[in-house]
Amino acid sequence: MSTTPVIFISHGAPTFALDPGLLGPALQRFGAGLTDIRAVLVVSPHWQAQGLTVMTGERPATLHDFRGFPEALYRLQYPAPGAPDVARETALLLQEAGYTVHADATRPRDHGAWSPLRFLLPAATLPVFQLAMPYDLDAAGALALGRALRPLRDRGVLIVGSGSLTHNLYDIRMTADVAPYAQAFADWTSKRLVARDAGALEDYRRIAPSAERAHPTEEHYLPLLVAFGASDEADRFEVLHGGMTYGVLSMDSYAWSAAT
Repeated sequence: MSTTPVIFISHGAPTFALDPGLLGPALQRFGAGLTDIRAVLVVSPHWQAQGLTVMTGERPATLHDFRGFPEALYRLQYPAPGAPDVARETALLLQEAGYTVHADATRPRDHGAWSPLRFLLPAATLPVFQLAMPYDLDAAGALALGRALRPLRDRGVLIVGSGSLTHNLYDIRMTADVAPYAQAFADWTSKRLVARDAGALEDYRRIAPSAERAHPTEEHYLPLLVAFGASDEADRFEVLHGGMTYGVLSMDSYAWSAAT
């Protein structure tokens, strides 16, 4: 079995599921090239728990965890099967790495998972499960968690970190103007990813431009660090360009694939 890629997806606002913009087609193209995928593991900021928790349900429901959006959004479903066996395998892997892991057989999939997967894997036939982010997860912990998950790539598991490259909902605007601070932060992150500068990424809150404005809270940035932690220095790095939506939500996404 070949080594699977790992991908970070900026899922933006819930309306991304209806309005794919630039990123939707880029995800479709990337997804069309995926082969030998046994299951998909998603880490999303929209499922946080007291500790690491794996989704073990056989048929997780589609959770519409948002309010005030068009009715069409609430009719969307992503009926992929769960992956209880792979979820338990993941729990064992993490336990062997020293983590305490819980199981949840009733948790539905949040929109941080199903919204981008509608474009990446539109057939919804591959098994998909999630791993909850602990409430107390920080940048160093996210990188370490990604490293602990890395062996899954050699077991046919596609690791997806779903979050947002920038995420200040207080600054959202309905114009096409891009906030300079959001673009500066996104550009800084991209450069650090290219350089594989794990130290800078871990310390991003102190040294990245406008970090606290780009991310008033950390939960949407941490899935990027999980994905980076699961990547390898020899991987081929790819930017999936998504542009900037609502002036402050960068949709740029990243993939790391085993060199061929």
